[in-house]
Amino acid sequence: MSLLDEKKKYVYSFDEVKNANSPEWVFKLGNKGAQLAEMTEAGLPVPPGFTITTEACNEFYEIGKKWPQGLEEQVKEKLAELEKKLKKKLGKGENPLFVSVRSGSYISMPGMMDTVLNLGMNDESVKTFAKKTKNERVAYDSYRRFITMFGDVVMGVKRSLFEEALDEAKQTKGVQYDTELDAADLKALIPKYKELVRKEAGKDFPQEPWKQLKMAIDAVFNSWNNPRAISYRRINNLRNDAGTGVNVQAMVFGNMGESSGTGVSFTRNPANGEKEHYGEFLLNAQGEDVVAGIRTPKPIDSLREVMPTVYKELLRVYEILEKHYKDLQDFEFTIENKKLYLLQTRKGKRTAQAAVKIAVDMEKEGLITKEEAVLRVQPEQLDQLLHKQLDPAAKQEAKAIAKGLPASPGAAVGKVVFTAEKAKQLVDEDPSEKLILVRVETSPEDIEGMNAATGMLTSRGGITSHCAVVARGMGKCAVCGTEDIVVNEKEKQFSIPSKNLVIKENDWLSIDGSAGEVFEGKIPLVEPQMKGDFATLMKWADSFRKLKVKTNADNPKDSKIALDYGAEGIGLARTEHMFFEGERIKAVREMILAENEAGRRKALEKLLPYQKEDFKGIFEVMDGLPVIIRLLDPPLHEFLPKEEKEIKELASKMGVSEEKLRAKIAELHEFNPMLGFRGCRLGVVFPEINEMQVKAILEAALECKEAGKNPMPEIEVPLAGKLEEFLKIKELVKKVAKEIGAEGKIHYRIGTMIEVPRAALTADEIAREADFMSFGTNDLTQMTCGFSRDDAGKFLKYYTEMGIYERDPFQSIDQEGVGKLMQLCVEKARKTNPKIEIGICGEHGGEPRSVEFCHRIGLNDVSCSPFRVPIARLAAAQAAIKEKQENSFS
Repeated sequence: MSLLDEKKKYVYSFDEVKNANSPEWVFKLGNKGAQLAEMTEAGLPVPPGFTITTEACNEFYEIGKKWPQGLEEQVKEKLAELEKKLKKKLGKGENPLFVSVRSGSYISMPGMMDTVLNLGMNDESVKTFAKKTKNERVAYDSYRRFITMFGDVVMGVKRSLFEEALDEAKQTKGVQYDTELDAADLKALIPKYKELVRKEAGKDFPQEPWKQLKMAIDAVFNSWNNPRAISYRRINNLRNDAGTGVNVQAMVFGNMGESSGTGVSFTRNPANGEKEHYGEFLLNAQGEDVVAGIRTPKPIDSLREVMPTVYKELLRVYEILEKHYKDLQDFEFTIENKKLYLLQTRKGKRTAQAAVKIAVDMEKEGLITKEEAVLRVQPEQLDQLLHKQLDPAAKQEAKAIAKGLPASPGAAVGKVVFTAEKAKQLVDEDPSEKLILVRVETSPEDIEGMNAATGMLTSRGGITSHCAVVARGMGKCAVCGTEDIVVNEKEKQFSIPSKNLVIKENDWLSIDGSAGEVFEGKIPLVEPQMKGDFATLMKWADSFRKLKVKTNADNPKDSKIALDYGAEGIGLARTEHMFFEGERIKAVREMILAENEAGRRKALEKLLPYQKEDFKGIFEVMDGLPVIIRLLDPPLHEFLPKEEKEIKELASKMGVSEEKLRAKIAELHEFNPMLGFRGCRLGVVFPEINEMQVKAILEAALECKEAGKNPMPEIEVPLAGKLEEFLKIKELVKKVAKEIGAEGKIHYRIGTMIEVPRAALTADEIAREADFMSFGTNDLTQMTCGFSRDDAGKFLKYYTEMGIYERDPFQSIDQEGVGKLMQLCVEKARKTNPKIEIGICGEHGGEPRSVEFCHRIGLNDVSCSPFRVPIARLAAAQAAIKEKQENSFS
């Protein structure tokens, strides 16, 4: 054993790593390096090379962008091995070696980091290469490409300057493509390129091959933290501490003439999942040309006519890759003088439709098991299958004018309106009208306009804002927190100062709620395709999952949608959402303005029949399934107007003075309403409110039962922090049940939401009295973290970018903080009531990572908006499968 063997190993040859596709090696070498080693072991035609580990990259940053001790020695040793194997010298001698230097992290980040091809080219080696290949053109074409890439990536010279010189050469000769330039033309470009480098970088283009290699490795390390790579990791929730590997690989040349070429291919169609040859290639080209768009690539199957032997070998590669990886592969290849080489492979990115079809087909083909098929589809991808989408081709041609948060998936195209009243008015006049409601932010008052609109766009608010929550519940598209836009409701327009653009009322707008993008004008919509493969996959998923999946629904329509998507009951029916329609809001306001209990009861009597009909409709749809109905939760001030104009109109309608109305609004005002007079506190102080609701619930259940249905009401007490609060409402429910004759006839249960940290800490006491518990994680997160969910958007995005929080805790459960409180709550509750059912009904209930966490801590169910039910079903199945796999390994 040499002294080097005793030191930390930073560099591995492709042929010395076994089982490189394991998670440990993928993280250590980066995915590109791991798959090059894996393909080498599988006997595929991979040009040899070596990989510098991601650990070396991380240490490079830790010690001030310097190579860690031992790295240079190891790189030189591996380079010497490569030279010996190929009987070549890097950029020197009668048989010069040229290499590519490419990045690669644990997850593929296409185009985000840097690559250098043809390294080793210099004024001498280019001559030797021309002589050896008897192809002066390919030599100087490769050299000018190398100076371009190295100058751009390593020395900071704008690529456009090299392209200008190339365009000038083409114009001088009167040709369109660079392939039409001959050796003399390309040779004449070299001094011009070198002068460009000298002028722009302030130093000469390096001629020494080792110096070139060292500088290129530095550039790849540095590209890990370039702005686009940082943004890509943030957008895709990737680790910032992973680092990139550096792959140094012997070059093969696709620009040797018409017997050579380069291409990219997928083993199946990544757009629809069909088992067909999907890819493109170019003759007489290098890899960068395929994606540059200067020349139009040819479909992969047309290679059959040009090089039938290579095409036949390519078909064999398709088969080998799929049998080996058992997944869709996206691979790059080069043909050098009719010999095929593979330069990389990775899991192919695919649409949701393709993901589902590929998973189901591969199970049928015997490549994977049903469990593996279920794990192959990302739950978030199902959004694409459940909502209308903007036509991808048309969207690609258009340019987004603004970007916000993808608050509610799907897409919408419509005319811009700025008030809920206007939206409702227009749709009442013409139900076919398509509208985008644009607001600074929405409030419960906007419910009718939101219902009328096709989609919503707000300049403020996050993904748990009112607009986001209601839009998801409605299955409507919404883009929230679009800070680029300035909304002027008075002028009926919004502007985008950065683009000097103004959009006025009645202008057409297209929004993508899945991507958070806003487009000017009309982009065609495409319908989601709910095919048989989707049903098959969900059937498999349901057979593996342990968590039940319920829905958040407040009306029969949403309940039916959720039921069709596989919901097993309702985990949250928000009764306050029912109060804003028609005559109901008037009765609610009468109740709020009443001088005494008698006046409140009189107003509540008007609400009772409406509430009862609401509940009957839901019970009828959810026949035989549990329906959790949350008693009134929001503070009363939310039902009163805020604007002066609305106050005057309401005072006139209700026959009360403006002064009285303003006095009541002032009386109900709270500095922090989320911690104020709401939830069970309303029911404790004004029990008549909860009495009316309980009466409506149980009378509706009685009438449904008489009609032959099987209603299963579960009455939920919101915001209880102390056992005594819960007992007050429980006693009220029991009293009403006896008075109306529901006791003994209707099987009902009484439970509570866990939103207040105190309730979680005293869950053992509450569990003795409650039939069920349900985490309201939006409020629980707010109170545990000390964040106002309506204001936290101002700083949380910076917190996630800086790594203070890995993810926005209102989007994905803060497992280390809020999660520990949830786990403690479950443990304490089950000590005193082992059979108590515990679920979650915040928006986290449809977020895959949160669903997996809920499975791990032993919850019974999750509840989410109707359109996220399949997502939660799939996430729950994946959590169960992963747990089974972990247990089998331990």
